[in-house]
Amino acid sequence: MDYKQLWQSVLVEIELAVSKANFTTWFKDTRIVKEVDGVVVLSVPNAFVKEWLIQKYHHTILKSLRNLDSSIHAVEYVVNKEESKRRDDRDMQGALGMKELPLPDNLINKDDNLNPRYTFETFVIGPFNELAHAAAQAVLKSPGLMYNPLFIYGSTGHGKTHLIQSIGNHVKTANPGKKVFYMTSEKFGQDCMNALQNQKMSVFKEKYRKYDVLIMDDIQFFSDKVKFQEELFHLFNTLYDNNKQIVFSSDKHPHFIPGLEERLKSRFSAGMIVDIPPPDEESRIAILTTKARQQGLVLSGEIVDYLAHSVNGNIRDLEGAINTLAIQSQLKGREITISDVRSFVKNNTKPKRSVAIKDLVKIVADFYSIEEESIYEKTRRKEVIKPRQVIMYLLREDFNISYPSIGQKLGGRDHTTVIHSCEKIKVDIKEDPTLSQEINQIRNLLAV
Repeated sequence: MDYKQLWQSVLVEIELAVSKANFTTWFKDTRIVKEVDGVVVLSVPNAFVKEWLIQKYHHTILKSLRNLDSSIHAVEYVVNKEESKRRDDRDMQGALGMKELPLPDNLINKDDNLNPRYTFETFVIGPFNELAHAAAQAVLKSPGLMYNPLFIYGSTGHGKTHLIQSIGNHVKTANPGKKVFYMTSEKFGQDCMNALQNQKMSVFKEKYRKYDVLIMDDIQFFSDKVKFQEELFHLFNTLYDNNKQIVFSSDKHPHFIPGLEERLKSRFSAGMIVDIPPPDEESRIAILTTKARQQGLVLSGEIVDYLAHSVNGNIRDLEGAINTLAIQSQLKGREITISDVRSFVKNNTKPKRSVAIKDLVKIVADFYSIEEESIYEKTRRKEVIKPRQVIMYLLREDFNISYPSIGQKLGGRDHTTVIHSCEKIKVDIKEDPTLSQEINQIRNLLAV
């Protein structure tokens, strides 16, 4: 087995063991350059990747190599300077583009309103958004037929707009003859209002019925707006009946948008509804690493770890942190240190949010259609146990409230009961997609 075959076999094993985000971030552009007396020398694209592989994946790499060749007993890492320079050149080009944010209007195509920077190639995939990304990819295989409509929801800054516009940009590139259009629901409402005032409703209707792919952002804007919902309903039926792809986004599941007509909720449910929850720590690391590379910003593994732990907000918060640190690095004329990052986090990150336990109890009780008082009672009824455990889990995971405090506030329960409940929900989330979706919906309701 030559070096290339050996490393490809190792990569196959590793790809099965790590997330797609981590595999792409850390193992791209790596290769074996030589093997001497049982020591494999692995070429990596830059010092950052070298440090990260040594800290996080060295044991995994060595184990995979030894499974394939028992004579191997060590791995050394060297930076490929040519590859490093090519990466730096690519990242610098990306950085030059990133520094133009906010986008000049002339970069957005006026015919379809699509932002050319929102593509699948620039979309960072992690455990938190894998399902939404997979649904978007499925739509591309059979637009208008599979997952129609596609409805993506999640709190602000989770990457919804990037993902749904990526669909539009891909369709436009792969099928130049297809008519694609992106818009916000607010713009749709404004156009509808103008058409009513100017008695041009027929023109308004025809405008939106000519598209092969219609992408509409922020559907929650239609809450309690009866006329706009009526026009959307008729437009939806026309496009759907003609196998035209429809893509929606919202900050919450359509069933929880107040003032949204049941007939629209029913139409949305006929396709695929998928949420994008907050990025998990693994995904935050991948996002930070990718954005830093695009900015040409050199960050150590220690700094990336610290930022991933400290900046718990959405993707925009992570991007904002990288942009600020990149500017600091340029102004100071040196690489960013962990001390610089600690100072930034202390002065710029939002304090962890707090919650009134009674408010969380009310939201969860309403969600599961039970009485609030039953949460505090000493009852083992099945319909109460699960909501109570969900409350305990959220108080611990999202708000870092101590186990004894949670037990005391929820009817004077022992802290071991709380620990058991939290651990049970953690396990159940992995095995039950419905529970995971329910908890994300409750989180979205908390964010309102």
